[in-house]
Amino acid sequence: MTLGPMEIFLILIVLLLLFGAKRIPELARSLGRATQEYKKAKDDFLAEVNKPAEDVKNAIESDKSAPAVNVAKEDGKDSGSAQS
Repeated sequence: MTLGPMEIFLILIVLLLLFGAKRIPELARSLGRATQEYKKAKDDFLAEVNKPAEDVKNAIESDKSAPAVNVAKEDGKDSGSAQS
């Protein structure tokens, strides 16, 4: 369902009659501020939720950049294997 130019014009006329010419700019400013606050809150929330994931990712990347430690095994056996 789409709104044609006539429907939009009628909606604007009704809004003008209901709120008056002085109130419409105030309402538009309030709506803009509310939208801006909503976006800011959403971004803050997403940053807070994604922070632990980024910390884990950074820890993994720092482990990859650390030099690998070679452990020499005696007799070529694993320490966890059962001995008979």
